[in-house]
Amino acid sequence: MDLGFETVGNATLIIHDRGPLLVTDPWTDGSAYFGSWALAHPIPAEQLASIRAAKFAWISHGHPDHLSPMSLDKMRCETVLLPEHHGGRIREGLEERGTKVRLLRDGEWTQLSERVRVCCVSDYNQDAALFVDLGGVLIVNANDASDRGVGDFLRATAARYDQSFLLCLTGFGDADMIHFFDTEGRLIAPAAAERAPLGPGIANLAQYYGLKKFVPFSSLHKYQRTDSAWANAHIARVADYPVGVQDNGVEILPAFIRFDALTGIVTPLRPPELDVPLLDPKTFDDDWAERLAVDELDKARRYFCAIEHLSQTLDFVTLRVGGKDHTIDLRGRDFRKGIVFEAPRHSLMQSIDWEVFDDMLIGNYMKTTLIGDWPVRGNPALYPDFTPFVAKYADNGKAKTAEALRRYFEDYKRRGFAGPGPTPSTQAAWHAFRPYLGAESLGAERE
Repeated sequence: MDLGFETVGNATLIIHDRGPLLVTDPWTDGSAYFGSWALAHPIPAEQLASIRAAKFAWISHGHPDHLSPMSLDKMRCETVLLPEHHGGRIREGLEERGTKVRLLRDGEWTQLSERVRVCCVSDYNQDAALFVDLGGVLIVNANDASDRGVGDFLRATAARYDQSFLLCLTGFGDADMIHFFDTEGRLIAPAAAERAPLGPGIANLAQYYGLKKFVPFSSLHKYQRTDSAWANAHIARVADYPVGVQDNGVEILPAFIRFDALTGIVTPLRPPELDVPLLDPKTFDDDWAERLAVDELDKARRYFCAIEHLSQTLDFVTLRVGGKDHTIDLRGRDFRKGIVFEAPRHSLMQSIDWEVFDDMLIGNYMKTTLIGDWPVRGNPALYPDFTPFVAKYADNGKAKTAEALRRYFEDYKRRGFAGPGPTPSTQAAWHAFRPYLGAESLGAERE
């Protein structure tokens, strides 16, 4: 292809300018989330060759369906482009592997070739969006990122282009922790079980930002562990995305396409859906009967207690491993509000050792029970006081103390792209970190 793009895999965009130039979030090999996720469709040989030959790779964030070391090892790219994530964890990890890394400053355009330039915007949730100007065509690769203050920039950018595409995570909601149980041990049906039509929301989202076409993205996976296979009932398949859409000027395209920027022709790629075999958790060294050793419990206690915000909002975290409960006291008083995580020992301890607890949540085989007075917003949720502060700010951003959190949020606020966003979840997260900056520093306009 002379000039254009292709979409394949889970969240992989391939940009061509007289050959493969840039690939985003290449997940081509292996599984993700301790073996829980597998690709739902194969990557065709032609596109796989382009991925591995691309000059640049861009990694949006640290989730294993976006940052796959096994996949990167098979590529020949000269440079990995990264968002300006606070903490620099991904940059440090890649440089330790000997990878050449280049940071993309928020809101600044970078020329990659004669006809292609890119602009990256990171956010305080450790996600990022990539804007690609492809010879006068705009592609917004938002992958997992929500609008946390970038909306005005996005709309102003989109308004300058006649042709534009939005690629972002949508679906029924399984790409997060939905494996909740009540105190009697009964599974709580997730909102994803309703399988509300996706088309209207997708069309409204694209229209809100002034984007003309939508490509399903960042949500094309299946569950392959026998203890997470229950969640396959809640994944979105390719045919689900346009269901219910009405004509509002937004076109919902197939998930896997080739777009020729010189002719404007969109060609579906149509890789078949894979019949993913189910695997025993022991395939991934997870034995639900194994118990924690004393030193492992000490390590887990240090991990959770180091995240100071938890002691402001929770009394305890209980780890149920091998049928035995281990309660970690966070406040030193009361035991009214807490969380019970029931998980296999091996992956639980790996998530703590590697500080990637989000991988346990998103894998959807760990069982989660909320104890006490939690905000009721429909289905149970670990937002805004657990998941962001543990998985995003602490694990990825290295901000565990109140002072580190203050520096963390000041950094994102300084860049000019931080805000509450338009959704209840992003607004809740925004207000949850207000104590670390104070209402005045956030500005009255944010109230």
